[in-house]
Amino acid sequence: MYPDNLDVAYIKKFRNFILEAVKVGFKFVIITGGGKLCRNYQNTASQITEPSADDLDWLGIETTRVNGLLLKTIFKQTANPLLLDKKNKIKNFGKYKIVIGCGWSPGWSTDFIAVQTAIDFKIKTILNLSNVEYVYTADPKKDKTAKPIKKISWNDYLKIAPKKRTPGMNSPFDPVASQLAKKNNLTVIAASGHNLPNLGKIIAGKNFNGTIIQNRG
Repeated sequence: MYPDNLDVAYIKKFRNFILEAVKVGFKFVIITGGGKLCRNYQNTASQITEPSADDLDWLGIETTRVNGLLLKTIFKQTANPLLLDKKNKIKNFGKYKIVIGCGWSPGWSTDFIAVQTAIDFKIKTILNLSNVEYVYTADPKKDKTAKPIKKISWNDYLKIAPKKRTPGMNSPFDPVASQLAKKNNLTVIAASGHNLPNLGKIIAGKNFNGTIIQNRG
């Protein structure tokens, strides 16, 4: 949504994609992250003073809220008019096809909130959409030998993921959320949010580009 500024062309395409999927029976809970907007605010605060982790988290939460409000506005006819900004505020889809959520509390990333919401709504698969197509063996921006991973267990993912969650961290899926997903036997598919034809393949159960993270058994 916000690579450097709001990507209006992409947001229009994303809206159309979701509405077309709704027409054929899909329902969506969409949890918005803060993206670069979040990190811009956090970096600015850190350059001026010494904010606490909670301070940085609150800046992040508010950026996820404004992103969520934008999506709620553009999906107005189809989405629940409430914003899922705390646990159990919305307990099910009800008469709506789309629920929009954002950050909740300091210490909880939107990855964690996506997992908790999936548990609450009894959803077994989470799509984690970002600006990269796969989880890699290392950061591909820093390591040219990094290779894409098509499928990985939660145990193996947690070995290569950061050991600790920090405000605004840039990680395929945050470690606290990963532990909760592992415990509840959820599947996370990490893929590019910009490749909407590929996203269509994911929800249709076809072969796709992306990384599947799940328990193996």
